[in-house]
Amino acid sequence: MISIDTNIIIRFLTQDDLVQYKAAFSIFNSNEIFISNTVILETEWVLRYAYEFSSFEVCDALEKLFGLHNIHLSNPTHIAQAIEWHRKGMDFSDALHLTQCQQYSKLLTFDKKFSSKAKGLTHCSVELP
Repeated sequence: MISIDTNIIIRFLTQDDLVQYKAAFSIFNSNEIFISNTVILETEWVLRYAYEFSSFEVCDALEKLFGLHNIHLSNPTHIAQAIEWHRKGMDFSDALHLTQCQQYSKLLTFDKKFSSKAKGLTHCSVELP
């Protein structure tokens, strides 16, 4: 199994550089691939800011990518939950943070929007200090 960086995923998903896309396609076509949470987080950010993907386009792209038979994630359930919460309007990074904190009673933040959107989603309450 290999692990890949964000730029491999971006080339694969956007096909914006033909030479690099072909190399990325070959990587995806011939390897078992681990994608770390930090690479997932960065991929969402690049798709949203650099490529102006909408939240729904990001969710669709990530779901299709993670649905490939040779893709391995550290916690697929958490990633699927973060994508679902993002699709429903929560910031992706906030959603991913919350999925990682479910074994704790609360997550403290100064972000009122995050706190509001997280209400009732999990037993880990997102609260302002």
